[in-house]
Amino acid sequence: MLLLFPFEKKYFDKENISSTFIGHPLLEDNEKSKIDISQIIKDKKKIFSIFPGSRLSEINILTPILINFIKRMNAKHNDLFFVFHSNIEHSKKIRTLLFNKEFINCGVISDEKIKTQVLKLSMFAVSKSGTISLEICKAKVPSVIIYKMNIINYFIVKMLVKVKFANIINIAANDEIIPELLQSKCNSKNIFNTVDKLLGDKEGLKKQILSFKTIIDNFNTGKSSELASSVLINHL
Repeated sequence: MLLLFPFEKKYFDKENISSTFIGHPLLEDNEKSKIDISQIIKDKKKIFSIFPGSRLSEINILTPILINFIKRMNAKHNDLFFVFHSNIEHSKKIRTLLFNKEFINCGVISDEKIKTQVLKLSMFAVSKSGTISLEICKAKVPSVIIYKMNIINYFIVKMLVKVKFANIINIAANDEIIPELLQSKCNSKNIFNTVDKLLGDKEGLKKQILSFKTIIDNFNTGKSSELASSVLINHL
């Protein structure tokens, strides 16, 4: 077994399954050429990244909640520009939802190079739970994690999964370093209250960044591809 996270090894060792921690390739340094995004971000506002998910079911459930969250944010903050990170398949749907609400301080991007650049320049992020949280941490951006699914699917998952947290950073730390708002807690009011409180706590933001940096440093070997190929060659 090739493992992405160091804490996984003890479980395989217990079952006498041969395993090697190689690190998560997503966290390795892959410098990409910078792109001018001045045309995307207007009026020199602060960038606030939004990640509503990559599956249609996630888009349908989370985007309306996030739009109402942005409404609440706009009522208090007038210096933010919200950028939805999506893919080509779903970006049109998100644009339509935003257009119907007549939002003018929002944008939708699907180009991977531009998305990476926008994330690095973001002052905060709200993201659905998943691998994207590692990218957000790698970019040293504080965040809040959200997720909501069909109630039947949720109960099935609850029966199968025996962890306290949904986010990999929190699982590794066994602590809620990054706030999680799941299921009934995933609503526009709760997201706004959590984000607004964090934005007003500069020390809290610094603490979150320092905490998750320590965690992801342990996930990164800097040579995951080399380690993986070495293990495969030795077993051939």
